Amino acid sequence: MKSILVIGVGHFGRHIIDKLNDLGCQIMGVDIDEDNVNAIANKVDSAQIGNSTNEEFLRGLGVNNFDAVIVTIAEDFQNSLETVSLLKDLGARHVVARAASEIQEKFLLRIGADEVVYPEKQLAAWTSIRCTSNYVFDYIDLGGEHAIYEVSVPEEWNGKTVEQLQVRRKYGMNLLGVRKDHVLNVNIRPDTVMDKDSTVLILGESKTIMKYFYL
Repeated sequence: MKSILVIGVGHFGRHIIDKLNDLGCQIMGVDIDEDNVNAIANKVDSAQIGNSTNEEFLRGLGVNNFDAVIVTIAEDFQNSLETVSLLKDLGARHVVARAASEIQEKFLLRIGADEVVYPEKQLAAWTSIRCTSNYVFDYIDLGGEHAIYEVSVPEEWNGKTVEQLQVRRKYGMNLLGVRKDHVLNVNIRPDTVMDKDSTVLILGESKTIMKYFYL
């Protein structure tokens, strides 16, 4: 069981806590706003009201005992920077910080954040791709040139097996799974048959996938 400290439990932080609960994590939630802390009190193993830019307060949390610390502070970037810097000074193992712009992302990485999430940018990319094609059902950017797309099964694939299609050899794409009737099958075999009423998860270079699937 992973132990996670979430600093900043506004709307974004609460969504993270909900997902961490689904994953069976042990969670501590921290916020300077009492109302925010009260809102998540029954969703976490422990909750604290306090200022994350206060070194003594952070030290008292035992930040080095958590597997990861997620800093979701967005309203006050100075506070976010100070919090990340203090966390690293206090020996936090892995710090993930939220950014609201590319320049914030650069600063957070520069002062020691192990990872930076930029939800507005990531959601914008997902929405743009999803809304400009009738064939895309989901999209995960893996960084660089690669991504995972969930797309409709092409008409020419219908009724053919994975072995017959030779997707990897012919197109340089990897077939990760097939979803039908909301059930995902990741146990793909050479004799797995494609169905036009299904969707497939494809991993590869974005430009290759977009070209082949007319995205």
